[in-house]
Amino acid sequence: MNTHTLPIIGQHHSPLSQKFGIPRQPNLVAIKSHITFYPPFDNPDAFVGIDNYSHLWVLWHFHHNKVQDDFRPQVRPPRLGGNKKLGVFATRSMYRPSNMGLSVVAFDKVEIVDNKLMLHIMGADMADGTPILDIKPYLAFADGVGNALSFDKPTVRIAKFSEQAEHDFYHLKNLHLNQNDKQLISDLIAQDPRVAYRQDEINTISTMRYKSVDVDFVMNEQGVMVIQALREI
Repeated sequence: MNTHTLPIIGQHHSPLSQKFGIPRQPNLVAIKSHITFYPPFDNPDAFVGIDNYSHLWVLWHFHHNKVQDDFRPQVRPPRLGGNKKLGVFATRSMYRPSNMGLSVVAFDKVEIVDNKLMLHIMGADMADGTPILDIKPYLAFADGVGNALSFDKPTVRIAKFSEQAEHDFYHLKNLHLNQNDKQLISDLIAQDPRVAYRQDEINTISTMRYKSVDVDFVMNEQGVMVIQALREI
């Protein structure tokens, strides 16, 4: 097999440290995150002009994947219930020959904090600690295809906090949680992060990790995602 080594230029930092709960595609949830860069890629000169663009392409590595020794031409996309097979090149599956991800994210700003260059972005579908391979500007006139076709659409449900979860959130504010975090937790769970074959289950507790908090939620009989409790890890 032909191989080529790519440099890792930086690392992604996000409140989502586990795969479960991460939006299935970019820009589904306006979650803020940032990228720090390793030398020599942390040179401010490399970012001159980046503020001319509202969005960026980020190339990254699926670092949570288990190492596969052989090429698998077909995968079982979770969105199809985990049973139907499709060709790997016809999916956005994380199990790919290169283990490479590609995401369009919103550009926020570049800043230097304690001599470290930070690229702030919004809408990433990457976990905390994700290795970054490259950054490129998104060109609306070339990259945005208005008449493009795709078969998949995200599931979006109503999500709400129970009285217990409201109480928990109030008492966990000392863990650097604020009203924006509360809204993001609700938005993330509204995407229904459960695998497709479990998305009809009623009153079955699932848990999503956000920052240093585990969030328990269930779907009720009306299809509403009810956030039941928040627990400090």
